[in-house]
Amino acid sequence: MTERPNALPARPYFSSGPCAKRPGWSADQLATESLGRSHRSKIGKNRLKLAIDLTREILRVPDTHRIGIVPGSDTGAFEMAMWTLLGARPVTMAAWESFGEGWVTDVVKQLKLDAEVVTAPYGELPDLTRVHQDRDLCFTWNGTTSGVRVPNGNWIRDDRAGLNLVDATSAVFAQDIPWDKVDALTYSWQKVLGGEGGHGVLILGPRAVERLESYTPAWPLPKIFRLTSKGKLIEGIFSGETINTPSMLAVEDYIDALEWAQQIGGLTELCARADANAAALDRWVQKTPWVAHLAADPATRSNTSVCLTLPGADAEVPKKMASILEKEGAAFDIGAYRDAPPGLRIWCGATVETRDIEALGPWLDWAYAQATA
Repeated sequence: MTERPNALPARPYFSSGPCAKRPGWSADQLATESLGRSHRSKIGKNRLKLAIDLTREILRVPDTHRIGIVPGSDTGAFEMAMWTLLGARPVTMAAWESFGEGWVTDVVKQLKLDAEVVTAPYGELPDLTRVHQDRDLCFTWNGTTSGVRVPNGNWIRDDRAGLNLVDATSAVFAQDIPWDKVDALTYSWQKVLGGEGGHGVLILGPRAVERLESYTPAWPLPKIFRLTSKGKLIEGIFSGETINTPSMLAVEDYIDALEWAQQIGGLTELCARADANAAALDRWVQKTPWVAHLAADPATRSNTSVCLTLPGADAEVPKKMASILEKEGAAFDIGAYRDAPPGLRIWCGATVETRDIEALGPWLDWAYAQATA
């Protein structure tokens, strides 16, 4: 019988969203001058603008792209992109996990567009080189619920006619995004930076802005989705004048995470930390006979939302393991996403410490022995 380990992970926060806070985080360290103030006051707009400016710096977003803070987490941001940009030309929906499948449902059943749908099973990518690039394209850069990521943007043509709409919520701040390959990108800061939920970020390239200013969708747009006025982009959204009232406490928390990222070395260090965490988990997987990666191909395997399967095990085993580990205080929220194949999902983003991933391995072994006894 596998013995119960003695040493717990110091920070057993392995949830895939909201994710672990940055190392050393404390609410006492957050700036409070904007709290209780209007988001449209000078200080409110300045803090929102600072969040945008730091985002641009850390993610290396070129000046050609606008960055806006919008409501509704990544879901709200991506819905906003689809409802305002799609419909001008044919669209391809590429889906290989549950969130991508959700975008397919929205486009086909809600917007009622005649979309080409390209899919792949959980753990795999479709052949993206066969995607028609004269069409608009929607896809997830990193599948949070499948552990599969797009390895690079080389398959995207520079002379594409369509727009690329990218859900990158568990990719940004851990994977280097080629900004010339995306036209609209969304994420929520509750992922790799461990921010609070409820807010999304929408990044628009010049081709997306041109579409917004030259095309009016056939369907009504809720106020919360409207990015233009009198045929022109509402520039204020991209300078800190949000569409609706944001939580300034959540904004201050995001600024805190961005400043931490800046201090440790920016995007290069954030990516390196995620890579190190994923590598540490993979070392444990390689020596453990009862577990395997859902994403079999290392080239397309996520370095943030790492999804594991238990070949041959009953579907209840990973659920029992997650419950056991939570009770022990060894790991929180590591069950697979509800629509994904049974298994475990362990967040390896930059706010997680590699030593905690290493400490988790023996606990997973012990929990498996307990769950299958």
